[in-house]
Amino acid sequence: MKRRQLLGQSLVWPLFASMPWRAAHATAIDDSWRDARRGRDIPLRIRWPDGDTPCALIVHSHGLGGSRHGGDVWGEAWRQAGFAVIHVQHPGSDADVLRAGMAALRNAASGEQLRERVADVKFLLDEIERRARAGESGWARVRLDALGMSGHSFGAHTVQALAGQRFPVAAEGIAEPRFKAFVAFSPSPGQGANAFAGVTRPFLAATGSLDDDPLRKTMTAEDRARVFDALPPGRRALLWLAGADHMTFGGNGEQRARSRLGVGKRERSVVDLEPQHQALVSAVTTLWWRAHLLGDAASVAALRQPSGLGEGDRWRQG
Repeated sequence: MKRRQLLGQSLVWPLFASMPWRAAHATAIDDSWRDARRGRDIPLRIRWPDGDTPCALIVHSHGLGGSRHGGDVWGEAWRQAGFAVIHVQHPGSDADVLRAGMAALRNAASGEQLRERVADVKFLLDEIERRARAGESGWARVRLDALGMSGHSFGAHTVQALAGQRFPVAAEGIAEPRFKAFVAFSPSPGQGANAFAGVTRPFLAATGSLDDDPLRKTMTAEDRARVFDALPPGRRALLWLAGADHMTFGGNGEQRARSRLGVGKRERSVVDLEPQHQALVSAVTTLWWRAHLLGDAASVAALRQPSGLGEGDRWRQG
């Protein structure tokens, strides 16, 4: 794939084009917070931007069978761009289930686990607010008016629920109003004509031409792209990358050459393009956060037509 020379993003591209992806975890702090009400320990990976100035914060949710290591590429990119990032691990749909076999993994993609994931994130927000208002070291930096949510695959389901999508398996009122903007990597279409009617805050869907369902093979890349059309017009965007597969959007720099789920080999062309794809995704999503969490006018302008898109790539907005 021939990619055009990247122009007009001097704020973001040089940083991401040269980023040492395999050292993405070097600035991360692993921790675990206990939700006493549910008797549930939630593993976390926390990234703080350099300095001590106030910062926006992004919560990231991994895919089915993943862990707090999921999204390391995105987390480090956003940290270097000045954002705090928390990668949350969801017991019951994480790597422990993956080790139990494929049948257990498929069964974990349930409405019950979606509700648990949503509860995990709501608990995190409560705890972040408590620590920030108490002036605890580090947490006092967090701007509670500038919170974002992202996730991959089942994590994108989690994002969609918190953004306001209606699910047959989820109770009403599951949306989380404290989030200001969202990014869904490999999202899934909703059920019902008005499933996305309640998603009224800025929502970016990211997918690609080979982004199918690695488990059941029941979903195509075009199905994922239709999320954009289902969203209410005005505050939506779609990033589509030609030649990108499902694991491209997992953001796992250390496992580039193989599928994390072990359900088949990845095409060599996908693996070769992945560093370029992930650098581009990092740049575009950083512009998205700057525009919608920080109100940065230059980023809003850059998002009208992001630089660096290659032949076959798509960008839609509005």
